[in-house]
Amino acid sequence: MPLRHYLSLVKFSHTIFALPFALVGFMMGLKAVQFRMEWLTALLVLICMVTARTAAMAFNRWADREIDAKNERTRNREIPAGIISAKSSLILVIICCILFIISTWFINRLCFYLSPVALAVVLGYSYTKRFTPLSHFILGLGLSFAPVGAYLAVTGRFDWPPVLISMAVLFWVSGFDIIYALQDESFDRKMKLHSIPAWLGIKNALTFSRIMHFFCSVLLITVYAFDPNGIIYPLAWLVFTALLVYQHSLVKPDDLSRVNVAFFTTNGIASVIFGIMVMIDVIR
Repeated sequence: MPLRHYLSLVKFSHTIFALPFALVGFMMGLKAVQFRMEWLTALLVLICMVTARTAAMAFNRWADREIDAKNERTRNREIPAGIISAKSSLILVIICCILFIISTWFINRLCFYLSPVALAVVLGYSYTKRFTPLSHFILGLGLSFAPVGAYLAVTGRFDWPPVLISMAVLFWVSGFDIIYALQDESFDRKMKLHSIPAWLGIKNALTFSRIMHFFCSVLLITVYAFDPNGIIYPLAWLVFTALLVYQHSLVKPDDLSRVNVAFFTTNGIASVIFGIMVMIDVIR
């Protein structure tokens, strides 16, 4: 089976959302320990990022295979289209979960003890749409583990800046996942699936998403109160917030044609720019 099919199955390109924030958390951790770099820890953090995300996406595709087959937008995904079998997808999930837990064991005990919690959230998300419209927040929570998890890997302790960044990621991801879910509002209602758009309607869902992104922006600037010496961080926050505002200008209740641009392109650019600028600020 060509690798590209598996990369498409797990939407490898969407790694661009969480990876920059994981790197920010990692660099913050290095700063906290006076930049005593351990390359093995860096490698293990990368393995954790890749395996946890791959497990989550492959499990989501496995869990939703029957739903995806009924949705015109998703029926061509790898499992319903017969490109990758459900069994192969589940085997990939199991392998990634094992590698993830093993990797955390070699990082530190705190990461190891928390690894089942992380897997429970990122895998459990796949079923939440069946009973709660707050599923977007479970997805956000799963991705929010990236920065604080990377920080824990380096320092072995919690601190407010990475925790606040993780909370910001939770609201950021929840907000843009609501925008993405606008495409399936009528399908979700028909299938009795739960989402913010199906619950509140498209117009109110967009308002809800804006509120989530407002909280995200507030949390990100709050981080600056804990380390006000950097001069680049406020600029990174300003650019990120501007792109959030721009994202919402692309999607209207009566025009969803630019949802993918708002969802992937704008958020991808925002994440990368923010990550690069903050990492530069941390190492200055």
